[in-house]
Amino acid sequence: MSPALGELLRAQPPSALAERFPGREIGTIGDSALPSPESLLVVVGRTPDELSAMPGVDRVSRIMTTDPSRCDRCVIGIGADGMSLVLWIVAGALIVPVLILIGTATRLAAARREQRFAAMRLVGATPRQVSMISAVESTVAAVAGTVVGIALFFAFRSALATIPFTGERFFASDLSLGPFDVAPVVLGVPLAAAVVARFALRRVRISPLGVTRRVTPRPPRAWRLIPLALGVGELLYFVSRRPSTSNGQLAAYMSGFVMIMIGLVAAGPWLTLVGSRLLAGRARHAAALIAGRRLADNPHGGFRAVSGLTVALFVTSVATGVMTTIMAEQGAPRTGSVMASTLSQSFETKSEAAPSPVRIPAELASIPGVEGVYPVYANPRREPSGPDWLPGLVSCADLARSPELGSCVPGATVAYVWHDLTGLRRASDPPPVWLAAPVDAAGLKELSLLSVVVATDGSVPALERSRTVLEAAFPDANRFPATVADHEGDFRQTLVQWQQLANVVIVASLAIAGCSLAVSVAGGLTERKRPFSMLRLTGVPLGMLRRVVALESAVPLLLVAVLAIGMGLLAAQLFLTSQLDYTLHAPGVAYYVAVAAGLVASLAIIASTLPLLRRITGPETARNE
Repeated sequence: MSPALGELLRAQPPSALAERFPGREIGTIGDSALPSPESLLVVVGRTPDELSAMPGVDRVSRIMTTDPSRCDRCVIGIGADGMSLVLWIVAGALIVPVLILIGTATRLAAARREQRFAAMRLVGATPRQVSMISAVESTVAAVAGTVVGIALFFAFRSALATIPFTGERFFASDLSLGPFDVAPVVLGVPLAAAVVARFALRRVRISPLGVTRRVTPRPPRAWRLIPLALGVGELLYFVSRRPSTSNGQLAAYMSGFVMIMIGLVAAGPWLTLVGSRLLAGRARHAAALIAGRRLADNPHGGFRAVSGLTVALFVTSVATGVMTTIMAEQGAPRTGSVMASTLSQSFETKSEAAPSPVRIPAELASIPGVEGVYPVYANPRREPSGPDWLPGLVSCADLARSPELGSCVPGATVAYVWHDLTGLRRASDPPPVWLAAPVDAAGLKELSLLSVVVATDGSVPALERSRTVLEAAFPDANRFPATVADHEGDFRQTLVQWQQLANVVIVASLAIAGCSLAVSVAGGLTERKRPFSMLRLTGVPLGMLRRVVALESAVPLLLVAVLAIGMGLLAAQLFLTSQLDYTLHAPGVAYYVAVAAGLVASLAIIASTLPLLRRITGPETARNE
């Protein structure tokens, strides 16, 4: 057995857990066979004769070579296709902000290296060569950063393994990187840095006098909304045409989300242009007028500072909208209800004969906390026929002892019931009224046993002791005794894992966006120090310049924030409708707090750069030599 299960067995009374496993412990399962140090796993050996009598058992004549991770229907865990879907979603959510950060940092570096580039031009370097040098420098920096990042991963791998991202801790060896994992990162990140650097500097021309001059871009047009519309249209198309395979779903939804992110970045300058014209047209003071005119002259530069935050808000809205809705639809844990206190042992099996009612242990009723033991018999009507059909039959006299499990209609002696006496009830539903079945009490005893239901007070000792007795009495049953809450708990654990993944993506994307914003604002001030210096020489107060900078950053920030949040919630709605047929639930207070905190932090970052204006807008900046 696993070490964690061994510790649990030794810490509990034998009747609570250890008596469920026949024989004695002969060894410990090694780490390589366990998914987590906290895994509770036991391998019970049986003789061939014992195994042949168990339901659903076939003799193994050969060992298949198919990788278990590529199973068609994975009962436990996630198959290779599912993991690919998860990894591609995470990669898609993070790669766009990273590329934006690379491009922003490249522009800042170009502005700060203008003197050195000017010297290169004076000795004969062409603009193309200068751009190439800048791209090479960005690539070298990216290589160094990648190497440092991988080194930090190995340095903190043991600490990362203790974080229960999936609900359980990892083995440190599980967090390993092979050559095929490292190679794409080591090669891909520098290559992406080089491409983005060349693209970012495509308009930069360095004169021999050391002045960075940018070709004035044409104003953005409304066609920039087309990629955004295409992304929404793609998700809308798959609402009623969901692909049947995991790879098909990956291609459908991932491409739609990425297209929307690209569309947000493409549409941002046009929205900034529209907002700047509104700001200039409605300006009541000089700072608003100057900010509006400057944004209208270069909306690309104005939006560039907040483009990373746009993608981060979109990712946050999608992840929060999807997870909030799934958690709300699945409901809260049913602790303290009949779904958590009623244990059932089902015998739904393809074996020749169901167990006899005489095998129900008498000691079940004597366990402290057990309120009733109810045999449920199989309905002889094998196929559903009519709204009153249910798979089980129960004695109304027995059922009367536990009103919380429901009651029979007046005059009935036998009623149709679910195999666990709870069925599809919600925790808030009143006890059901079971319909009468055309079977008398005497005939009920002659039917096959479908399940045994044990009603308890919900205490852990009563549930675990009853579970042990049932497993010992029916070792050949193909299902374990469990409550409805037990089954729902497994799915809720999966939801918690998805929520953890969403939280990681949200935090990482916001952190990257914050770095991008800080670099963009600082770079923007450096690039515009000469125009600002000229304004100061003409008599514009420093306080007004600070208001201009604040407005230039805040207007595109607030405009695209509204768009990104709206598009994120819309994309979440389309995904939920297509995949689960759910309607989007409004995010909780934590989401709005996170968004507000992100916007406030962004404004604080902008404000933190304003003191630089005094230093970079002195008279010496406007001097020509």
